[in-house]
Amino acid sequence: MDSLSYRTVSINAANADKRWYVIDANDEVLGRLASQVAKILRGKNKPSFTPNADCGDNIIIINAEKVKLTGKKMHDKVYVRHTGYPGGQRFATPLDYLAKRPEFLVMKAVKGMLPKNRLGSQMLRNLRVYVGPEHNQEAQQPIELKLKEIK
Repeated sequence: MDSLSYRTVSINAANADKRWYVIDANDEVLGRLASQVAKILRGKNKPSFTPNADCGDNIIIINAEKVKLTGKKMHDKVYVRHTGYPGGQRFATPLDYLAKRPEFLVMKAVKGMLPKNRLGSQMLRNLRVYVGPEHNQEAQQPIELKLKEIK
């Protein structure tokens, strides 16, 4: 028996097989969409997953303004930020963000499901979110991915 066939292969940036996928967020639940996207960005859907390397794929999300939230989260969920000045706490609901910046909701949900370190920041750069059905990455020839087909 050849013992060389049992070696563990570690993937790095040079030999990672990175692909481009486009996902339509039309009528998708935000949390379910974000967890699937985070899994693909991290590379956990590949047999060659390496936890200390960015071996995930690039993802384009279109129609970010048509994402859904279940229950009463659209009105009851609150995003809190601080301006840095005394008394500078600001509160906003997902309904406010859908009116102003719908891509923020998807980016924030995916960011919360990635590692909180430099590698997580690098993985988040592989995500592009667009309002509407058009995107600028036609040159990369992205493959359309249905969330129902991902396991």
